[in-house]
Amino acid sequence: MSFFKAMDISSSGLAAQRVRMNVLSANLANAQSTRGDEGGPYRRRDVVVSAVPTGNQFEDYLNDTSGHGTELRKVQVVDIHKDTKAPRHVFDPSNPDADATGYVDLPNVQVMSEMVNMISATRAFEANATALNDAKQMAMKALEIGR
Repeated sequence: MSFFKAMDISSSGLAAQRVRMNVLSANLANAQSTRGDEGGPYRRRDVVVSAVPTGNQFEDYLNDTSGHGTELRKVQVVDIHKDTKAPRHVFDPSNPDADATGYVDLPNVQVMSEMVNMISATRAFEANATALNDAKQMAMKALEIGR
């Protein structure tokens, strides 16, 4: 595996986790928003990621040194899915968006779950940054050996 391929895989992970952190931040920021884009309460969003090959199959086959035919994969954001669950129906007659009975629809964002997901995304981002820096340092050491 080349250093550039390792950097490509790590950078795809960085990009995916950055998108994930942005979506999680939006979920947290709108946890109490009663008016979303479509008119109702804000809809929680999730990032859908997929593993995609780093190169074409022929190139991966030629680069395979293990003999097992395993191909390297990187991460790609496929979709940002809107949650389809019904909003929370909460009694709050003081809210200006409350209906005639005093109930208001709030987003189904669970703040604790979003915070746990944010910590997970942050740790994955840090791990990818570390892997990218290690690949860069190995490439630099290889260049120094070649002098």
